[in-house]
Amino acid sequence: MNHTLRYFFFFTLDSIFVLSAIFISNWLVNYAPTFNLNSIIISSSLILLISHHIMAYFFHLYDRIWSVASVKELLVIGYSVSICVIITIFMQYVIYGLMFTKVMIITWLLHIVLIGGSRFLLRMLHDYRNIVKPQNKLKRVLIVGAGEAATLLIRSIKRNPNPEYLICAIVDDNPNKQNLTLLDVKVCGTTKDIPKIVEEKNIEEVILAIPSLGKAEISNIYEQCVRTKAVVKTMPKIEDIIIGKYKMNDVQEIRVEQLLGREEVKLNMQEISSKLLNKVILVTGAGGSIGSEICRQLLQFNPKKIILLGHGENSIYTIHLELIGKLRNSNVKIIPVIADIQDRERIFEVIQYYQPDVIYHAAAHKHVPLMEENPREAVKNNIFGTKNVAEAAHLFNVGKFVMISSDKAVKPANVMGATKRIAEMVIQNLALSSETIFTAVRFGNVLGSRGSVVPRFKAQIQAGGPVTVTDPEMTRYFMTIPEASRLVIQAGALAQGGEVFVLDMGEPIKIVDLAKNLIKLCGYTEKEIAITFTGIRPGEKLHEELLNEEEIQEQNIYPKIHVGKANTIEENELSALLDELQILENPELKQKLIDVANGKWNKKLIHSNFEAD
Repeated sequence: MNHTLRYFFFFTLDSIFVLSAIFISNWLVNYAPTFNLNSIIISSSLILLISHHIMAYFFHLYDRIWSVASVKELLVIGYSVSICVIITIFMQYVIYGLMFTKVMIITWLLHIVLIGGSRFLLRMLHDYRNIVKPQNKLKRVLIVGAGEAATLLIRSIKRNPNPEYLICAIVDDNPNKQNLTLLDVKVCGTTKDIPKIVEEKNIEEVILAIPSLGKAEISNIYEQCVRTKAVVKTMPKIEDIIIGKYKMNDVQEIRVEQLLGREEVKLNMQEISSKLLNKVILVTGAGGSIGSEICRQLLQFNPKKIILLGHGENSIYTIHLELIGKLRNSNVKIIPVIADIQDRERIFEVIQYYQPDVIYHAAAHKHVPLMEENPREAVKNNIFGTKNVAEAAHLFNVGKFVMISSDKAVKPANVMGATKRIAEMVIQNLALSSETIFTAVRFGNVLGSRGSVVPRFKAQIQAGGPVTVTDPEMTRYFMTIPEASRLVIQAGALAQGGEVFVLDMGEPIKIVDLAKNLIKLCGYTEKEIAITFTGIRPGEKLHEELLNEEEIQEQNIYPKIHVGKANTIEENELSALLDELQILENPELKQKLIDVANGKWNKKLIHSNFEAD
């Protein structure tokens, strides 16, 4: 039915209802065997009819989709009818000097019943068509939460013409909601009762219908759900539904990053914007997991240019294409540059040509076991590559240089961590005499980055297992890729020179617990996907730290961000050490790296070695 026919239909239907209401009420009040029309009835009917159509137009009673009507629509009908009746009573008094109160009260009641009933009859017919018949084939679901989001979700599921779920129960921690019903579904307990309810009602899936839940709350609820065989999912955020990213009933599996048990760090948008607006920004390693996310985050601050520097043409092409697609009406220029940070001449050429205001140095070799086997490459890339970019920044007066470091740089026991710590020494040394502000940011492990544990575990689970964990007691700090990238950007805004910034990442997580959660999230049990322990690999530590004892400062300059002053080294000593690292071979090189990074070296021996040469 098109809009014109729809309008004519409701106009005609309401006219019949309005006239019927006043005639029936007059007949009930002034009962007579025969029904006689008089001037009062006729004039009152006309006034009521005209005022109704005016109010119907004003309140859009003919334009609403009544098949999904709610209490709000019923209230609108009530307002409209009440105004019509009041106008009619007023006009009766003006014309006749009398008010026929009884007749108009009954008219008001009949008017609401007939108009409102006709609309909600459409709603009932719509709901009846969507009543689920084959309930035995549907997934039995428990909803967590009995608020507005849960109401929207349950209504959406029940109206779905191709239903997938049968909602069996709701749990909510609000004591005032216990034993009540929401859309014919009973609130059967709190989140602590989830294991019992899942077992009693044969629940197959648990859906979290509280999109505003923080990570700590999600983690606590998940601890209850993991004791059951039910799959745990969550509904999309309301804002994602509004913008059309997801539909209401597009429930999703909980991501492992939602179980970290802490909230992600938030950016000081105003402070950062003042430092990055209309600036030229260069990101090394722009095709990597962290580098590419930094570039995505930078777009919101409207820099003048973002220079994507990397040696892998495919990864740079991919992020360049993605960022170009996100520009829309922005004037930000995205410039892809293929270059290797080990190529000193090329790096100096790029930085001199583009004159960046800020450099985010994300390029590095990060894989611990691989760097144990290839220490020379770790030295060339992580130490001398960083040195190339940092010295070019110093020479060409770049405003800020932010280096991405690692928690493995603390008391390093492996080549990767040692090279990262020595790279920190390089930029800290430059910070002492340069107008450029140099700073480093230390991360824990980044969830989802290339080569990280989560993609490896997922691949093992998809292959049918087993999931391999090095040691049952091994722990690591974890953060998400966006979180890590925000920290880098925030550090750039906070840096004064020479600092090592560290995120307060909560408590370290056992790798074996992470593996168990992933197995559960993928819909398997530990009996179906086994976990095996392979032993600690060369260069790995059982537990990681973020700052040495002597580096820790009580100052917390930004929520969840700590700053430490790592030990520095004199320029001539650093130069001698770097020269020595260039000529050493395995296994001396690996040991020298770790000794230097931990502050253990013999100055006289270093100098005597070069004097002898």
